Amino acid sequence: METRRKSSGVDDGGERGLLHTWKGYSCSVTPERLLLPGPVLQVALGTRHGVLLVEGGQVYSFGELPWKQSQAPEPAKPTLESALSGQRVVAVAAGSFHSGAVTEDGGVHMWGDNGSGQCGLTGLSSVPNPTPVALLDSGATASPPQTAPVLELACGEQHTLALSAQREVWAWGSGGQLGLGVHAFPVWKPQKVEHLAGRHVLQVACGASHSLALVRCLSPQDVHRPLVDKCRQCNQLLFTMTDKEDHVIISDGHYCPLGAEPAEGGHGPEAPGPEAPAPSTQALKTSPSEPVLSFHAAASNSPASAGGAEPTQDSENEASAASDGAPPASHSDPSAQSRGGGVSGVKGSPYPDEKAVKDYLKRLSENMQADQTAKATLLTSEGRLTTSTATLNSLVASCASAVGERVASTYEALSLKKMMSFYLPSGAARADGPVAELAGDNSAERVRQEDSTQAKKSSSTGDIREEEAEGLRRRLSLPGLLSQGRYAVHLLSSSYTLLLSPRLLRKAGRPRMRAVALTPLGGAVPGTQEVFPTLQTEVWSWGHGEHGQLGHGDGLARLQPLCIKSLNNKEVVRVAAGAHHSLALTAQSQVFSWGSNSCGQLGHTESPSTVPRLAKLSEGIRVWDISAGDRHTLLLADGDCFLPIIYYSGQQVKEGADESHAKGPGQQEEGTEEEERVGGYTQQPVLLPFCMDLGYVSNVVAGGQRCVALSDRNVMGFIASLHELASAERKFYCKLCTIKTQIIRPLLELESLSSALSPAAIGLLQTLAGRFSLLCHLTGQHAASLTANLRRVRDVKSLLILDHAGIFLDSYHEYCTAVGNFQVMGGFQTLTKPSLDFFGKSPELLKRLSECSEENPSMADLLVALFFLPTRHLHEYGRLLLKLATCFEVCSNEYQMLQDSCSKFEALALELKRKKKDADYTFHFWKSFPGKMTDSLRKPHRRLICESSNKALTLQNAGRFSVNWFIVFNDALVHAQFSTHHVFPLATLWVEPIPEENTGLYGLKVITPEETFNLLASSAMEKAKWLRSINQAVEQALSGAEQDTASIGSGSGQKLEPPISRTASYTFYKDGRLKDATYEGRWLAGKPNGRGVLKWPDGRIYTGTFKNGLEDGFGEFVAPNKTLNKADHYQGHWKDGKMHGVGTYRYASGEVYDGFFQDSMRHGHGVLRSGKLNTSSPSVFIGQWLQDKKTGYGVFDDITKGEKYMGMWQDHLRQGTGVVVTQFGLYYEGAFKDNKMMGTGILLSEDDTTYEGEFSDDWTLNGKGVLTMANGDYLEGSFNGEWGSGLKVAGSYFKPHLFLDTDKDKTSAVKLGRLCVRAEDKWKAVFEECWRQLGCEEPGRGENGTAWENIAVALTTSRRHIQDSPETLSQSHSRTLESLEVIPLHVGLITMERYHTIRLYLIKACDTPLHPLGRLLETLVAVYRMTYVGVGANRRLLPQAVNEIKSYLNRIFQIVRFLFPDLPEEGGLIPEPSTIVQDPGSDDTPLESPKPGRVVSSSALLLPVLLPRLYPPLFTLYALEKEREDDVYWECVLRLNKQPDLALLAFLGVQQKFWPVSIPVPMPALGEKQQVLSSTKDVCFASAVETLQQISTTFTPSDKLQLIQLTFEEITQEVQALLKQDFLWSMDDLFPVFLYVVLRARIRNLGSEVSLIEDLMDPCVQHGEHGIMFTTLKACYYQIQHEKIT
Repeated sequence: METRRKSSGVDDGGERGLLHTWKGYSCSVTPERLLLPGPVLQVALGTRHGVLLVEGGQVYSFGELPWKQSQAPEPAKPTLESALSGQRVVAVAAGSFHSGAVTEDGGVHMWGDNGSGQCGLTGLSSVPNPTPVALLDSGATASPPQTAPVLELACGEQHTLALSAQREVWAWGSGGQLGLGVHAFPVWKPQKVEHLAGRHVLQVACGASHSLALVRCLSPQDVHRPLVDKCRQCNQLLFTMTDKEDHVIISDGHYCPLGAEPAEGGHGPEAPGPEAPAPSTQALKTSPSEPVLSFHAAASNSPASAGGAEPTQDSENEASAASDGAPPASHSDPSAQSRGGGVSGVKGSPYPDEKAVKDYLKRLSENMQADQTAKATLLTSEGRLTTSTATLNSLVASCASAVGERVASTYEALSLKKMMSFYLPSGAARADGPVAELAGDNSAERVRQEDSTQAKKSSSTGDIREEEAEGLRRRLSLPGLLSQGRYAVHLLSSSYTLLLSPRLLRKAGRPRMRAVALTPLGGAVPGTQEVFPTLQTEVWSWGHGEHGQLGHGDGLARLQPLCIKSLNNKEVVRVAAGAHHSLALTAQSQVFSWGSNSCGQLGHTESPSTVPRLAKLSEGIRVWDISAGDRHTLLLADGDCFLPIIYYSGQQVKEGADESHAKGPGQQEEGTEEEERVGGYTQQPVLLPFCMDLGYVSNVVAGGQRCVALSDRNVMGFIASLHELASAERKFYCKLCTIKTQIIRPLLELESLSSALSPAAIGLLQTLAGRFSLLCHLTGQHAASLTANLRRVRDVKSLLILDHAGIFLDSYHEYCTAVGNFQVMGGFQTLTKPSLDFFGKSPELLKRLSECSEENPSMADLLVALFFLPTRHLHEYGRLLLKLATCFEVCSNEYQMLQDSCSKFEALALELKRKKKDADYTFHFWKSFPGKMTDSLRKPHRRLICESSNKALTLQNAGRFSVNWFIVFNDALVHAQFSTHHVFPLATLWVEPIPEENTGLYGLKVITPEETFNLLASSAMEKAKWLRSINQAVEQALSGAEQDTASIGSGSGQKLEPPISRTASYTFYKDGRLKDATYEGRWLAGKPNGRGVLKWPDGRIYTGTFKNGLEDGFGEFVAPNKTLNKADHYQGHWKDGKMHGVGTYRYASGEVYDGFFQDSMRHGHGVLRSGKLNTSSPSVFIGQWLQDKKTGYGVFDDITKGEKYMGMWQDHLRQGTGVVVTQFGLYYEGAFKDNKMMGTGILLSEDDTTYEGEFSDDWTLNGKGVLTMANGDYLEGSFNGEWGSGLKVAGSYFKPHLFLDTDKDKTSAVKLGRLCVRAEDKWKAVFEECWRQLGCEEPGRGENGTAWENIAVALTTSRRHIQDSPETLSQSHSRTLESLEVIPLHVGLITMERYHTIRLYLIKACDTPLHPLGRLLETLVAVYRMTYVGVGANRRLLPQAVNEIKSYLNRIFQIVRFLFPDLPEEGGLIPEPSTIVQDPGSDDTPLESPKPGRVVSSSALLLPVLLPRLYPPLFTLYALEKEREDDVYWECVLRLNKQPDLALLAFLGVQQKFWPVSIPVPMPALGEKQQVLSSTKDVCFASAVETLQQISTTFTPSDKLQLIQLTFEEITQEVQALLKQDFLWSMDDLFPVFLYVVLRARIRNLGSEVSLIEDLMDPCVQHGEHGIMFTTLKACYYQIQHEKIT
């Protein structure tokens, strides 16, 4: 009762989906053709009726339809199910007496007999017309249950299964075959089969009373689900662990009392526990959990038939075994001995044993349901069975609960020899080895015999994947001790290796080797998993089992799905179920059948068969579709040609006989044997003679006693070509599988392999085997997909070989490379001996498989031919795709796709043919090459291109007797001499022809990073040949072998010039700076050029840009410092291999230098911080360096001593004039020599005591001088001693105030600043660097144009540098950069508008350090802060600080004028655009035009940019300088501010008319004013006060003056409002009012503000309006200080 699905092809109705029907298999039968309105897409047959799906989605029923009321007694012709009109049906299904349909949107409709609830509709005994049934997923999180959309249906006699789009199985109806584990039937509503939840179900099928599901094996990813370690039924632990001294006993002997239910056999649950005695009758049956071992495990090396899991899949087979309850251990019967064979599933485990044990212990909770329930009981837990096949798991699952004392004793009994042959397949077929040894009574014997015959039958079918072995070198991981139904794992505390019994170990002393997986995990190629059909499948069955139709080796029923162990790793791609038998079709086109064989319907002679066995078909018949009816089976197969043929197996149907025992839906089909065999039956499948007349059959369907075939006419050869393609692929897959099982696996398993081949060769062989396996697997998947395409759509669009051609091409390419590598290394020659041992002297098998046509080929040739065989299939692909293409119009898309794919495959075939030739050529070359060098030069991937043994190429100027042999490989040029050779990698090889002018020499120049030599060719032709060969080889070495298009040496004529610039890595070998260093990066003509990394063996690493072989540009350099065990680290700019330009050098000692370099020396302006923490380092030097020494002006901050030196240096020493300040307030200025204060100097202490005279050492006075006290008294004479520790004085003492000698006073105030460095001489290096960046050697000398170009370059390179690491850049910063790229017009008349543009440009330029001006400014700010912060905040430094700022302004202004040459010089005028130019003579020029123009000054242009950054240190100095005055002033302010407004106004002498009478209220009613009372405070002139207070928030003098002006305007406004008239101030009136405002403003450091404005005010403002206002403010300040309060 099978379902089929497909959708329409391309042609019209008359040619596709023709329906033929017949019964039985006698020669006289002729199929009858049913005519329908359109092509039939799918047919489903019940016992007496059928359902057809026609293109367009209509459904027809025919046959006996008793549920239709109008049904006439005779069978109906096809009638339309009109209830479904309007729905597009995509699949139909038929059970014995009911039918179902699936619509496009996944809806289900059922009709027919509903006596057991099989239509899923409550309360009706039959359903006349299709009625919708909903699958409600109540488990979904959404509160209203969701409807699950369905893909396909399967119907049995009393139940229905649906496969949902989520790949879950739903069931309804009656009987254990539902798999729901419930006891009340019927189940009216569809329910999910929880036992299969979480698995990917591919297909379902229903027999009369059993169910099958084809399930995708779990991939390793699926295993990481939460694991179950408790039984879901009774909440007991599934596993227990007992710790004994030397081993751990793990028991999974859990028995679930809730899961038991009497099965068909009627046995009640047995007493659990190992002690219960087993009734003898039960002992005869084998355990339901384990199929009996078929003994071909040894023969074909495939333990899978024994149920060992396929190791690479995380199959849950073992666990599933557990789910149906094996008998408790003591029941174990003789057949348990054979079950021990399950152990052999272990051998191929891909995990190392050690890991396996850890894994096992870690994941004891691997959801295995307990294996320990009674014989006839069923566990109904719905746990998902997920186990990982670690070595142990397969062991534990197969042996855990079912191995009793009997087995333990059998282990002893078996001779060791037999044991070994049992566990260690050695290639020789030992099918019945152990059988003789196994003791047991006759009934058990029969089971075993059955198996052993099966083993013989199937030994040829074993499949490499079963072994899966990563491990063709089998590791023994067998149980060492099997004690009383428990499995004891011995753990060595240290190594976790499995202990084996010593006897086994002795025999197993084979070398262990790295194993290779013979089957891919997941998809064959990454990415193929989802697109390609999976071959890693399992078959699960459940329901009634009295005929063995469940395939578990017994006749017991199963209430829940259980995996059929023996079909694991068989690559089942389709299952089908007859009434009481089951079929499985594999990717290798074999059919397994099991169940009732009463009429020969299984296609083999075993009756009944309780485990799957192969149907008997003659050699070369490849089945690709199967279907099963009540007592017969139909097989659709490829014969010799690709026209499909049909085989029939089962009962003969006599005409008229079928009515004689027609039964209604209620009756059970129980007919007696005699009755069943009324018409005779087949012994094995018979070919139906008429099948050739049906054309190209795409599906066969069986049901009841009827057979149906769907066929297509061969229009335009299209159908035939599709069939041919699929058939060719199936044939190819079978061939590959045969090679894998019969040649590759035995070879890899040979004992003698390790002695014959070197470890490297074995590695290559294993890679080769792995690649072969991948290719084989891909072919299998493709064959399965082509078969599915034939059964359903039969169109070109869904051909995987078109959409995913890349996967095929890559797999072939990799495989061919692996074969070539093995061949080049002489692998096939070394395999000769082991192969002869194995295949004997007459290798017929090899000859047949390799299709070798030679007379008597050598073994090596046979092996080469065999391994290159798969590449021939590419031509086949090309041919068949071309054949398909010819069925389409040339202009159609299909034609184009097919044509393209065809040419891809043809091209690859040619390329692989060439690769084979290359491998041959190389192999023969090595045979003749002198042996000594062979070993070092022979590499698997290396291929020969050409060599000069014929003296075609010689070295120019070589000695007479020297031997020079040049060999070009695909990765290197080798220059071999008499006893030495040198290898030049091709990636760093450049070759160019030497022009032949008239020398008559045919020369080639070869350039490598360290050598350049000339080669002479014997003729012009030879020269061209070598040039082309080397260039092509270089080109391919660079592009990687994958893309090689033009074959090397194919003389294809086109010149391939490899790029002169390329990326490669190279290790230098010649002496010199780079000896043994490795460079990886860009090259240009033999020299590193561009970005790269250079590593020296001693740990030095340079990362950055190169130019012409040397470091050049930006780079990082790390040099380890052995003594300090840390590394020096430089990051910055390089030139010609030396550090040059800006950089940061972090020394291993902890010092950090940040600044300029030249020739790898510190040179220019730089900062050196020393000490552990760079932020608070003990000393900091900032200043000028000359050739690695401090020379020029610099500031040295010795934080530990608390001194700061600002002055001149030479060779690291203080030399020349300088200033020292200390944290204790001492100040020295004067001469230094050799790092000491030596010569004339001035020393001031905090309290103004001053010494002026000679010094000899730091703070040591020596010689003539004058010492002046704070009060003006002074000593004159000669001094000696250290300051502050007792001075020796010889001299005179003066007290000037007695004589009022005021001159002396004056001189003492003037002294400071004469002996320090002039402001213009400070930081010259910083400005020089800026000029240099603008392209001027000397300040002001250079090209304006060049300067702008340099700026543009600096900005763009910095931007590019920053784009590589955008995180360093804020958004506003990048906007600034973008705006700077627009260069302002820098030549031409300066107008106000241009002046503003320039000003804005400068503000932006100074905002980013990437602009030379910005960088200059940044450095100046850094040095200024360095100088005047910390100890440098000494009030005596104020004049120097102010001068320094002025000097900055002048020097920056010089640069600005260089960039904008038309800017007037300091003090020049720019005319205001609004001013009307009038005759000088006209006298109506207004005398006070608002602004006659703008005076250009450095302070106006640059102070706004510079001062805000320097303001904090500068203002601190002012505050210190003015501290005393400010304190006096502040005291006065606080006193006077205690007065209320009117009193203060009166006190200050403000005229009464200026006193405000009333002021606006903060929240006034309309026009309301508040009276000023005598007590009012802080309200008069409030807005003016507020304005003036803002003076502290501005930076530049011009801003401060602006505020003072605003304050005046506010006062004037208020007075005008008061007097209600215009009014001109006189100074006498104004001053007291302004004084009031100043007092009320309470500005703390007003003295500092006043001095700052005074010092830095723009000179052009001094005599204007601002100047007068400022003078007024200054006067107020002094007035307040001297105010006496009466």
